[in-house]
Order: sequence, then structure tokens, then C-alpha cells
Amino acid sequence: MKTQAKTDNEHELPEDRLAEKLAGAPARPGVYLMKDGAGAIIYVGKAFNLKKRLASYFVKKERLDLKTGLLMERVVDFDTIVTATENEALILEASLIRRHKPRYNVLLKDDKRYPSLRIDPRQPYPALEIVRKTRPDGAVYFGPFSSARAVRETLKVVDKTFRLRKCRGKVFKKRSRPCINFQMGLCLGPCFYDVPENDYAEAVREVSLFLKGRATELVSDLRVRMKGAAENQEFEKAALLRDRLFAIEKVIEKQVVVTPDFADRDVIAVAEEGRRSVVALLQVRKGVLSGTRFFHFEELLSSVADSLATFMVQYYTEPGRVPDEILTDGTPFGGPWIADHLRDLAEKRVNMAVPRRGEKFLLIKMARENAQNELAAAALGARKHQKTLERLARKLGLSDVPARIACVDNSHLAGTGTVAAVVVFADGVPDPSAYRRYRLAGVPAADDYAAMKQVLVRRFAAGADDAGPVDLLLVDGGRGQLNIAAAVLQEAGLAGKMGVAAISKKDEAKEETADKVYVPGRRNPVNLGPADPALFLLEEIRDEAHRFAIDYQRKERKRISLRSALDDIPGIGPQRKRMLLDRFGTVEGVRAASVEDLAALPGITGSMAGQIREHLRAQGFKGSRG
Repeated sequence: MKTQAKTDNEHELPEDRLAEKLAGAPARPGVYLMKDGAGAIIYVGKAFNLKKRLASYFVKKERLDLKTGLLMERVVDFDTIVTATENEALILEASLIRRHKPRYNVLLKDDKRYPSLRIDPRQPYPALEIVRKTRPDGAVYFGPFSSARAVRETLKVVDKTFRLRKCRGKVFKKRSRPCINFQMGLCLGPCFYDVPENDYAEAVREVSLFLKGRATELVSDLRVRMKGAAENQEFEKAALLRDRLFAIEKVIEKQVVVTPDFADRDVIAVAEEGRRSVVALLQVRKGVLSGTRFFHFEELLSSVADSLATFMVQYYTEPGRVPDEILTDGTPFGGPWIADHLRDLAEKRVNMAVPRRGEKFLLIKMARENAQNELAAAALGARKHQKTLERLARKLGLSDVPARIACVDNSHLAGTGTVAAVVVFADGVPDPSAYRRYRLAGVPAADDYAAMKQVLVRRFAAGADDAGPVDLLLVDGGRGQLNIAAAVLQEAGLAGKMGVAAISKKDEAKEETADKVYVPGRRNPVNLGPADPALFLLEEIRDEAHRFAIDYQRKERKRISLRSALDDIPGIGPQRKRMLLDRFGTVEGVRAASVEDLAALPGITGSMAGQIREHLRAQGFKGSRG
């Protein structure tokens, strides 16, 4: 196949040189990197025979499927990396995709968006906590959950049903009286009472069974223990077990049993429309459908088999995430090697299957329908966003539809500690990967011009940032802020590279009904009614920038206050500071602690405890939470 590249491109290989490079490709496992005319890597693939795999691309265009044909129109060169085994090729492909972020590959976003529950059974009285990252630290993780709401609902059930402590910190504070959770019967009260560790460990075991989906086993165990307590005339204990049993049975009633074998399995299906794809993953634990997650991909030019394989290698990166069985709607490329890779990762046999009939096929059908519904909803949302952006362009007098809109917002406390934030919306939705935060050095108090100039130059000047260009810059404020933004863009040599607008709050004293939007060259606000979707979009972007800036300003204020409160004490380093905050919860809690309480911590001597107490009391610190 002839590569369609411009002849003056320095990265293009002559056709005979490309054919020679293809002929010299090794017939061994490895990874290939497709490059465009600018030398950028636009696609990374794996092969168990590089020579055969590459030859399948470089054929006549009419012999290629639509997606591969579109990809090859952009490819002018390729590189190969040989690996010792097929398994190494799988892992290297996933690593290179994360590093280079090729435009046409499946690339999973960081799982920090998906929360998990964590408990460390090595601690004497561990508590459940919500985390965004799992680590090989010896703790037990449950999840990830499909959303923050899902994990909060689960935690609410656990808190009401089981009696683990709710207070934070690895080393919890000894209280002068039991907390309200103990008085309500929701906690064993280890912060005040000497609770036997065996009793607490039993509660941890019950929570683990519940969160692992083994509620039926837990119910049977509770019935036996309740009966035993009643026979021993421990009626109060029997009543507590009875209440816990009833609560768990209510949860079980709401669960959907989808397979009678009570196995752990994931069900994966792909839906496609043009270059847009959605992967649906149904999580079945102990035969119960425990969650559904969706993964959206744009500009995807790989085959379904390639997409499935790449998705699975990127998704299953931790042993605890790999189930006993994975059902897929189609055979992933290199299925046997993926199974071997997952077996090595999870240290157990992992069955991979493409069911065509029976109960497992019904699960595939369910996953496929979910993927198709999610794809249809995403396509509908994209069309609505596109219409809104087109309307916004007309209303603001822009020459092009603003596909990428950035908003700048500053935040400070009484003129000090000024920070700034820039958020970006791409095609009408947030693009967190392009968000940026800035500490503004040398900016006089409340000098909006100096603050905006520093932010815009740092964010938009050539080579200053890798977050990509924008089509419209939005600032929070009225005509004054708009004029500042326009002047800064002009001075920084950025005028004409993007549109600019300002949005200000409505003045209710003047009976204004909607926020006002200003653009250069126009004295009065743009005519946008209170129900205009274009105005809703600008308000959403403005509010997101404000939230992002305020969050950063608070974090900076806390960082500075903590540094001045604890880091100035001789002998108190990061580890001791963390231990103090874990033990007493806040800097104020450290300040209120007695010398005896401070000295009871490992590594804190009596003289050091006195020094900490005197330093914080002399400072009169009333600090924020650590």
C-alpha cells in the first residue's frame, strides 16, 4: 500500500525504504509503533509475529477494513521493539500506550476516579476508609466501586450494620468518654473501653465477608452464633446478632442473582459507532451482579479484538482485581497469552471464554445491551453539546466553534496567598487532564492584572505548557476583567490566537434575571436569556474554575498553616508530624494534648513533648484539620 504523506515531510520514509524496513521486520514477538508525518506515535500494537502483523497493514487499501484504512492513511513510518515472549509484548504495549498516549489507541484513564474501601487487619483496631489508590501495603481493598456515591452507600450500610470504629487515624485518640456511635450501638468503643482484640477482629471478619459478596455465608454464621448465644442465655448478645442478621438479609433481598454457581466473574462487551467506542464491564461476585462500569474511547481505530486485548491488559493490573472467569463478547487478540499473563499476575487459573449459548451468553447479552445504551446516550449528549457550542459561537461572534474553552479564576485570602486555576472543557465536558493550578509569586495584593498576566503567560505562551491550545478564554468578571484579559493577551503576543469573553454574576438589586456575558468591541452584554443552554455552559465552566481555585487555595492555606505550626518545631520531621496528626486528629488537638499524652507516642521523649506543647501554646495556634 502506498503511504499518503506529503513529499516535503522530513519524517516520511521513501516507499522503497519503507518496503525494505517491512521486509526486515523480525518474525518474533514484540511491539510496533506507527508514526505520522510529524514523527508522532499515533498507534501502538503488539504482535506475536511482528513480520506477519506489519505485513497485514501494508496491503492495498481496498483489502483493509474501514478503521485500518483510516489509520494507514496517516502512517508514514514505524518502529519495532522485539521482546523475548508474548507475555512481555502484552506488558510492553500497555506501558508504551500509557507513556506516549497514542491518538488511536485504547487508553484507560487513571483509576483514581474510582474509589475503593481499605482496611488494614494488621492494626489492632482497624477502620474502613475510602481511598482512590490501591497499594501493595498489606491492607485489604474492596472495589473499585463505580462511583463515589456507590462507595458511600456501601459504607453507610456497613456503618449501620457492623460495629467498627468510625474515628479517623491509624492511632486513634483515647477519649474521656465514649463517642455518640458507641451510645447508638454502632461502635464497640475501642477509643474508650478496653475492647478484646478478638472481638474486634471478629467484626472485621464479618465486614470482609460482607464486602467480598459472601453475605450468604455470613448469614449462616450469624444464625449459628445467635442460636449459641441464646442457648447460653446471652440474650443481649443474641439480640445484637439478630439485628445484624436482619439488616444483612434486607441487603441480600435487593441483590440481583444472575448465576446460580456463585462464581466471581467479569463480563466485558464493546459497542461501537464510527470512531466512538464504549466498553461495558459487569462485575459478578458470588453470583450477584455487584456493579457495572463503562469506559469511553474516542478516535479509536483498532479492531474489536485489539481493543479488547489492550483494555484487559490495562485494566487488570492488580491481583485482587482479577476474577476467576472473564467472559468477553468476542475473542481478544492473543487470548491465550492474555490468560497466561493474568494467571501469572493473580497466581491462579483464570478462565477466559466467549459464550454462545446458555446463562453465560445471557450475561454477555446484558453487557452488550448496557454498552449500546451507554454509547447511544453518549452520542446524544455529544450532539447536544455540539449544538450548544455552535449556538455559543453565533452568540459571541466567534469565527469557529469553540471546541476547547478555558476559564481562569484567582483566589486569595484577604489579599494574601494568591493562587490561580485554569480549567478546560473539551467539546462541552470537563477535561481534567488539562486543568492547571498556579502559585502566583510576586503578585501585589488584589492586583488582578498582574495575577492574570502571570497565569496567561505561564499557561498559554509558546512552549509554556503541554495542556493544548484553546479556542475561547473565559474570565470571571465584567468589562473590567475582560479588558484586562484582552490587554494581557495583546502584550503576551497571544491576541488573535483565541477568543475571549467575561461572565459576571447577575445583580439582583437591579432585578437582573441572568448572568451577563461580555465580549470585546461590544459595550452591552450579549443577549443570552436565563434559560439559554449557551449561558448554562459558560456558568458551568465558570463555577468549575471557581471550585478548582478555591480548593487549591484552601490546600495551600492548610499546607502553610501546618508548616508554620509543626515544621518549625526542632526535631519534628514529616514522620513525627504525620504520627501526631494521626493520633490527635488536628493541630489544635496536638496543642490541647497533655505532655503525658504526647510522650506516650513512640519516638517522642518527655523533653520533646514539653517543647511541642510550649511551642504551640506560645504560638496560640487554632489550626485547621491535618
